[in-house]
Amino acid sequence: MKFSTREDIAAPIADVFEALTDFETYERAALRRGVEVERVDDIPGKAVGQTWQAGFKFRGRHRKLTATITDFEAPQIAVVESRSDGLQGTVTIELVALSANDTRLFLQFEMRPKSFTARVFLQSLRLSKAALNRRFKNSVTNYARGLEHQLQTH
Repeated sequence: MKFSTREDIAAPIADVFEALTDFETYERAALRRGVEVERVDDIPGKAVGQTWQAGFKFRGRHRKLTATITDFEAPQIAVVESRSDGLQGTVTIELVALSANDTRLFLQFEMRPKSFTARVFLQSLRLSKAALNRRFKNSVTNYARGLEHQLQTH
């Protein structure tokens, strides 16, 4: 199952990329929501191979997830692959400079089943794909507007 959207952000591409790849901020946000997050690599800075392990409760069960940066080309592309109980996911961020102070964000999220249970789970999500797609687009739009505001006030 794949979701994708695009948003234009009124900020320079380098600033947008820096904010979108601020992984420490995502770690802190996850910890505040009760997710156990641990970085498990020794790679300095932001680079291919950085890996995190996370543990969280979902649908009444404790789940484990491993996420790894598989492509990182500042300031245009960042790809994070994740794997959990039966599901494999990919988040792809692509940025294009429209002008010196405008950036277009392409964001794609894809989930693939790796077990029968995951296949059934994704099939149930397909029944409400239109609503999920709308929520995904709204979330990305809201995030982009907040990011735009944050970058303009700095």
